[in-house]
Amino acid sequence: MLSLAGHKAEGRASLRVSDSLIHIRDLVKYFPVYSRGVLLKREIGVVHAVDHISFDIVKGETFGLVGESGCGKTTAARLILSLIEPTSGEVCFQGENVFEKFKSGNSEEKLRLRRKMQLIFQNPYGSLDPRMTIFDIVSEPFIIHKHVPKDEWKDRVYKLLSLVGLEEYHAERYPHEFSGGQRQRICIARALAVEPDFMIADEPVSSLDVSIRAQILNLLNDLQKNMGISYLYISHDLSSVRQISNRVAVMYLGEILELADTDELFDKPIHPYTKALIQAVPIPDPKTKRLRLILPGEVPSPINPPEGCRFRPRCPYAKECKREEAPKLMDVGGGHMVACHIIRYD
Repeated sequence: MLSLAGHKAEGRASLRVSDSLIHIRDLVKYFPVYSRGVLLKREIGVVHAVDHISFDIVKGETFGLVGESGCGKTTAARLILSLIEPTSGEVCFQGENVFEKFKSGNSEEKLRLRRKMQLIFQNPYGSLDPRMTIFDIVSEPFIIHKHVPKDEWKDRVYKLLSLVGLEEYHAERYPHEFSGGQRQRICIARALAVEPDFMIADEPVSSLDVSIRAQILNLLNDLQKNMGISYLYISHDLSSVRQISNRVAVMYLGEILELADTDELFDKPIHPYTKALIQAVPIPDPKTKRLRLILPGEVPSPINPPEGCRFRPRCPYAKECKREEAPKLMDVGGGHMVACHIIRYD
């Protein structure tokens, strides 16, 4: 049964790495690129989608993953859920190696992990079957996982809809009868149907109106406080990331450049890419002016990324840096991790 009491999400200051729910080490995913043609098709390169990223997600926290479109955020999420096979690396969930479990071929083990790890899709319009009623959509996980007796389906669906702010009569309607925000609530209810411990929210508010975004973020926060769910929150919207996340990692061209507590990252960014992202966030007051770090050029191709530091072609400190090797993610104090040869706090 769904439990709405007893397990509260811990505060930001009390989260400990020893409470890790998800443990990710050296995760890599390269997609092969083939030449055109049918008979003489051959591999001519690889897309470096995710390149040796490592982080932990603590029980009861929301871990934010930000970066420009195409930096590898969604690919990392799909790897964590084992929706695609990795090139190399390790993902452990509650001490179990996810990739080994899914390679074992044991369908019961796969279903057990699927129940614990769920995904909220980015597009609430494309992720709901228009031919199914909301009752059928939310109750479908009961058919697959067989964890709820059929005579309890109706009560459970109504409870789930109430949990996400919808009414019982909504269960008999179809997806086209709902707004974008309501559809996303339905997607959240469907994910909650299997009582997960961990959920990945892949840009869940990017297609919604600004007024609706806050409602969905507040809903995710309430669910976390009442049910102890951990989130990986993926977005390029820094405002929503700051509102909901405990810690944040910044990705660029398949790599993590900076990782820190949310307040620390936004108030004292160190990597120039992080500084540029934060300074690009609009200020509501048009009279307020501030200096902005403008990055030159475009993001390099992930098929042929720069050798050494991948950010070097766009880095404003490149002339000061004489080192050729790629910087490693290192702790500069208090768990603030940065991958940069030049540490500047200005």
